[in-house]
Amino acid sequence: MTDRNLVVQTAQGAVRGTLSDDHAVFLGVPYAAPPVGAARFAAPRPHDPWEGVLDATKWGPTAPQAPRRLGTLEMTAYFGSGWVRGPEYLTVNVWAPRTARPGAPVMVFVHGGAFVAGSNRSSLYDGSRFARDGVVLVTVNYRLGIPGFLDLSGAPRNRGLLDVLQALRWVRENIAAFGGDPGNVTLFGQSAGATLTCAVLADPAAEGLVARAIVQSGNGRGAFTPEQAARVTAAAAVKLGVAPYAEAFARITDERLVEIMPGLSGIDLRTTTAGDPLIGLSPFSVVLDRQPADAVADGAGASVDLLIGTNAEEGNLYLAPFGALGTSTMADVEATAALFRPDPARYVASFRRSRPGGTAGELRSALIAEALFVAGSRDLADAHAAHKGSRTFRYEFAWRSPALGGELGAAHTVEVPFVFDVTDQPGLLGPHNLLGAGTPPAELATRTHAAWIAFATTGDPGWAPYERGNGPLMRIAEEWEAVPGRRPEPSPSAG
Repeated sequence: MTDRNLVVQTAQGAVRGTLSDDHAVFLGVPYAAPPVGAARFAAPRPHDPWEGVLDATKWGPTAPQAPRRLGTLEMTAYFGSGWVRGPEYLTVNVWAPRTARPGAPVMVFVHGGAFVAGSNRSSLYDGSRFARDGVVLVTVNYRLGIPGFLDLSGAPRNRGLLDVLQALRWVRENIAAFGGDPGNVTLFGQSAGATLTCAVLADPAAEGLVARAIVQSGNGRGAFTPEQAARVTAAAAVKLGVAPYAEAFARITDERLVEIMPGLSGIDLRTTTAGDPLIGLSPFSVVLDRQPADAVADGAGASVDLLIGTNAEEGNLYLAPFGALGTSTMADVEATAALFRPDPARYVASFRRSRPGGTAGELRSALIAEALFVAGSRDLADAHAAHKGSRTFRYEFAWRSPALGGELGAAHTVEVPFVFDVTDQPGLLGPHNLLGAGTPPAELATRTHAAWIAFATTGDPGWAPYERGNGPLMRIAEEWEAVPGRRPEPSPSAG
């Protein structure tokens, strides 16, 4: 390839990307028809063919969303530029090796953002280092908030999840044109994107679309029940003054749907049979009759290789930027436990026994982590590993960011720049940025990035598989250490 521009023919039409020294990139390539009007609340459908050559040299629009901030922590690299208006936002970005031979491994990334924010144009998801190292990397936009996840009569459930499945079908149909192997696709996601990956793993509609999956700080028990989702739907309908039906919501503008989002926070989603799996942090998740971990326990996704893990101090992200890590009290700890446990005092006591020197802030952070990520990831790993012939690998990312005076630590999201090998991005560096002041360890980024690529290529990240309730899992920090896959916390089902 010698020209600075490159044209690739897809099933829908030709797209023009841009060449750099070691990779080609195609931005804003549609994988589904624009979700406008009533189509916002319908299943995605393939994009109509186009004439001529589509310009894929510039960033595309993003899903409607409100600005998202996290206290004093600068997170623009993660959340991106917010809502960039335009109807054509169900798109993928594709990074491909410049000198790729046909049949390169393919990795498809689903971004996080609590199901209400984020996009594939966030700088953190720059796929150039994956392409440099021989991978075709695809990043996906999907519908967020009310269009993506509000459970409405007259509309298919989990439209944002349906978007991800449609993007995977686009990959199967088109990725060979970019040098990728449609039979070697690894779906990976972080946070909300990881929980969506759990849902894909458990969904029969995903059969044959992915060979491997990576779940970074997701939750195999993070789905809302239909009863919980109905509470959010009722609240949204009241705020809009319409009936809770898709036909009525389809008449509301995107601007108005985004405007009411703050008013949906704080809904009590606890029921007689379920705690709030997101402990009040978002009014949206996938809505399922069964949790993904339970579907996987029954055999769903058993043939898909799984790499799954969490960060050592996930909960710090939700406390440190707001000054709450040092000011939390035991009353705050018990209030947090009450969001997902019917026996908060007893549960907190068990946590205190396992952390005899822990401060109230540290206990609260650990409880947040357990509720949002750790327990559900552990259950999914156990469910997957229980099947004969399945390959399951676990990790814990433990490098501590020095951001916010050292309080951020190994918080939620800190592993992402290492996975993408972009720890040198200026927007990540500084005392109030994700990676803190100073220079993050380059060798850790190189090794973490390489482990993810090794898993996508061969199904082996470089350490021994996990066995149910047993070791090992890889503790990832400047020094890597295989440790027992123990259960350091009481099980959520414990009495």
